[in-house]
Amino acid sequence: MPDRAPQPVDRQLPTDEARDLISLVRDIAQREIAPKAAEEEEAGRFPREVFTLLSRSGLLGLPYDSEYGGGDQPYEVYLQVLEELAAARLTVGLGVSVHTLATYALATYGTKQQQVEHLPEMLGGGLLGAYCLSEPSSGSDAASLRTKAVRDGDAWVLTGTKAWITHGGIADFYTVMARTGEDGPRGISAFLVRGDAEGLSGAAPEKKMGMKGSPTAQVHLDGVRVPDERRVGEEGQGFAIALSALDSGRLGIAACAIGLAQAALDEAVDYATGRRQFGRPIADFQGLRFMLADMATQVEAGRALYLAAARLRDAGRPFAKQAAMAKLHCTDTAMKVTTDAVQILGGYGYTADFPVERYMREAKVLQIVEGTNQIQRMVIARHLAGPETR
Repeated sequence: MPDRAPQPVDRQLPTDEARDLISLVRDIAQREIAPKAAEEEEAGRFPREVFTLLSRSGLLGLPYDSEYGGGDQPYEVYLQVLEELAAARLTVGLGVSVHTLATYALATYGTKQQQVEHLPEMLGGGLLGAYCLSEPSSGSDAASLRTKAVRDGDAWVLTGTKAWITHGGIADFYTVMARTGEDGPRGISAFLVRGDAEGLSGAAPEKKMGMKGSPTAQVHLDGVRVPDERRVGEEGQGFAIALSALDSGRLGIAACAIGLAQAALDEAVDYATGRRQFGRPIADFQGLRFMLADMATQVEAGRALYLAAARLRDAGRPFAKQAAMAKLHCTDTAMKVTTDAVQILGGYGYTADFPVERYMREAKVLQIVEGTNQIQRMVIARHLAGPETR
C-alpha cells in the first residue's frame, strides 16, 4: 500500500523569514517536544527546559518589538507558530500563548522606562509569565474581582486570591488585576508582580482531566508589596487592559485548538490508511472517508477564521468580534475532531497507547479558558445586536 502518512500543513506565510521560522519550530517540535509529550503528560511533568529553549530561540516574544528582544512578527505568523507547538504538545503551545498574554499589558500599556527595564528579560531572558484575572468567586464575571491593592506610600499592598492560573506557583512574573478603587470595572488596576515577591505563593496544582503537565493553581497574595513603578497603565485602567489582552489571547487559544485538532486528524488519517478490516484499509469505507473529510474541512475552516482575525489585528482594525468567533469555532472544532478521531480508532482510540484519547481530554478545556464559549456567544451577539436590555 502506498505511504499516505499526513504531510505538514501547507501554510501561506508572508515572508521567507516566516517560512524559516516555521521550519525552526517544526524542528524543535519534532526533536524536543513531541517525543516526550505522552510520557510527561501522564507523569504531570511541566517541561520548563523546553520553555528555556524556546526563549533562547526567540520564540517567546514573537509578536513584540525587536527593540526589547521581540520578534517583530505579525500575529498571522505568531499564531501559526502556536499552532505548530500545540500540535506537538498542547501544554507547550498554550504555555507560550499564556506567556504572551502575561506580557501584553507591559508591552502595550507600559511606559518606555518600564518596557526598557522589564521587557528584554520577559521576552528573551528565560522568564515565564502568568496572567491573573480570575478568582474563586469571579470567573466569567471578572469585573467583580475582590483582590485589593491598597496604596502605602510609594507602593501598593496586594491581598487576595487568584484562581485557575496557568503557571501558577512556577511563573517568574504575574500580571495581576486588583481593585484599587470603586466596585465594578473602573476600579481595577494592573500590576506586574515578581514571582518571588514576599507574600506570594501558589497552591497545590488542580487535578485536571487533561493537560496534566501544565500547572493550573490558585495564587495567594498575602500583603504583597508592589512598587508603584510596577503598576501598568493608569489607575482604574486595569479592566480595559485585561479585556484588550483577552481579545488577542483568544486568538492564541484558537490557534492552539486548531493545532490540537490537526494532530488528531493526522493520527486518524494515519490509522485509517494503515488499519485493515475485511481485507482492505478501513479508509476505503465511505462512512470513515466522510468523517475524515468533515474533520479536515472543519480544521481548514478554523484555520482560515483565526488567520482572518489575525490579519485584521495586524492591519490595526477592530477584531474583537472575529477573535470571539475564532475562539468559539476553533475550540468547538477541536472537541468535535478529537472525539471523531477516537471513534475512528475504535477501541484503540480509548486507550493510552494512542494519543487521541489525550487529545480529546485536552480539547475540553479549550472551550472554557479565556472566556467560556457561552461568553464568546454573548460577545458576538453584542457586536451584532448591541448590549442586552436590562
